[in-house]
Amino acid sequence: MPGPLNGVRVLDLTGVVSGPYATMFLADQGADVLKIEPIGGDITRRSRAIIDEAGEFSALFISSNRGKRSLAIDVKSDAGREVMARLVAQADVLVQNFRPGTTERLGLGADELRKRHPRLIYVSISGVGDSGPYVKKRVYDPIIQGLSGFADIQSQPVTNRPQMIRTIVCDKTTAVFTAQAVSSALYAREKTGQGDHIQVAMLDTMISYLWPEGMMQYTVVGAEATAADPNDRPDLVFKTLDGYITCGTISDSEWQGFCRATGDPELAQDERFATPTKRNQNATARINRMQEYIARRTTAEWLERLDAADVPCAPILRRNEIIANEQVVARDLIAEFDQPTVGRVRQPKPAAIFAVNKAEIGGPAPRVGEHSRPVLRELGYSDAEIDRMVADKAVRVARVL
Repeated sequence: MPGPLNGVRVLDLTGVVSGPYATMFLADQGADVLKIEPIGGDITRRSRAIIDEAGEFSALFISSNRGKRSLAIDVKSDAGREVMARLVAQADVLVQNFRPGTTERLGLGADELRKRHPRLIYVSISGVGDSGPYVKKRVYDPIIQGLSGFADIQSQPVTNRPQMIRTIVCDKTTAVFTAQAVSSALYAREKTGQGDHIQVAMLDTMISYLWPEGMMQYTVVGAEATAADPNDRPDLVFKTLDGYITCGTISDSEWQGFCRATGDPELAQDERFATPTKRNQNATARINRMQEYIARRTTAEWLERLDAADVPCAPILRRNEIIANEQVVARDLIAEFDQPTVGRVRQPKPAAIFAVNKAEIGGPAPRVGEHSRPVLRELGYSDAEIDRMVADKAVRVARVL
């Protein structure tokens, strides 16, 4: 069976990660995603380390754009504007993450396009939204980590120095929120016949994401000063004799199981840790006490003991250990395929598994303008017209390998 979004046509006018990653999820689920790139290609093709001789691919680009088609076009040119008008008329979804005001100048603003095409689902991704004193800021992931509280929640326990999470968590989380919102809008359109304008700001997303446990002491109005900071404690990384593990002891049964696993009957009698409330109030002392015990045995010994006591636990894997991990292998989570001009590459399979409408990787990431010619032919352009656009540098066509 084709994917659940089979037949949905998506125009992807996004760059960097938050937008391309969102539309990649839609491609995995069967949508026909057409990546509209500038003549020089998406900036992330050259981000960090380029991995092919032609200079078209980075690992980051492949992992955010697999399964898409690419049309490389100058949307500011007269020919580009005409092509975009034809594409929008056929599209179900348009996703863009230009800075506020840019699409209006290009004749691709939400109000204008939705007036002409009321069924269109128009998605605007931004850093901080389209209003407020920061609206003109140039924004990347670390800016949002700083503004949203993520750098604070990672603060070092002793110095209280904020720290960044070492992955682009804001970009990627915004992508997930965006893909989910597009699915909701498609469902609503099936019932009403009307499209929508979805606005997703990275700052809004990350404050929402952080809130449930990261902002607990600010949930009850007026109680902020008396509420304990749930993050003012060591993390759950425990050093063993030969590595690191993590384990959780939230419930009474889990704490009692940990106590049994230590082999020390005195630990279970410690009144500081007798109830969930006390274990929370004395979290720093509890975690430090757990570390004292865990440091005495190897990782394998602790995992065996904790599993036997039904205590949640796992080894802390280094990144080079993930692919060969027994659970990852058993679940067949990693796919391999050939990426033109690069070679064999790995990608994680789609995380949402559909029993009927299967989601799957739709193929490699496209080269710059790889599908320009076939896409323009689909729109009714002749080869002579396409050649003229290429000569005028309004369109880029990938060279034949």
